[in-house]
Amino acid sequence: MHSDLFASHNMAQPSTELGMTLQNQKSIKYTLNGECYARQGAMIAFRGDLGFEKHGQGVGSFLKRAVTGEGLALMAVRGQGEVWFAHEAANCFIVDLAPGDSLTVNGRHVLCFDPTISYEVKTVKGAGMAGGGLFNSVFTGHGKLGVTCEGAPIVIPVSPSAPVFVDTDAVVGWSSQLQTSLNRSQSFGSMIRGGSGETMQLKLEGEGFVIVRPSEVTASSAASSSSSGE
Repeated sequence: MHSDLFASHNMAQPSTELGMTLQNQKSIKYTLNGECYARQGAMIAFRGDLGFEKHGQGVGSFLKRAVTGEGLALMAVRGQGEVWFAHEAANCFIVDLAPGDSLTVNGRHVLCFDPTISYEVKTVKGAGMAGGGLFNSVFTGHGKLGVTCEGAPIVIPVSPSAPVFVDTDAVVGWSSQLQTSLNRSQSFGSMIRGGSGETMQLKLEGEGFVIVRPSEVTASSAASSSSSGE
């Protein structure tokens, strides 16, 4: 049988190197002899002796997800074999965290991560519930983190002299050392007249970077992200 479908770059050959690698722009392959963590529903294929279990996060995190719909619903993958992760054909990227690094990521953009990385679901400081329920996951430790982005992400440097303002529905993640607050970009009078549609932004100050997706999240995609399961 002959087809471009069977080109070498499309073939998932067995791997002996443990850990996370990009299979292609839309998926991540994880070669496992132990465990890893991934968002619930992210597994698209596997081979080997692997098991999948829902990973609990505690009552506090559960309540945050119930209120906002933007938490981090995880599963643990354990055993020996290979597993492929993806989410709605979004672009995939691997972030290699070194000791001392800390990255804040919106829960709907987390795909998978090494067990050596710790995470905590936190409220975005300065946002509160007015920001649409801005609860994000802070990742620290040493290891690899797989993230997704609908389209090619924009990475914007942040400096003390040049704070950055981002749409709360477009932000993917940012350096955890940045200070955050909400910014109102239109006057009350403008809102009365119908508004521009750009009422509130997340303001980031300090030294670091922010990752932005090239579109705003839609209600349907947010609902799909929060309700998917394996």
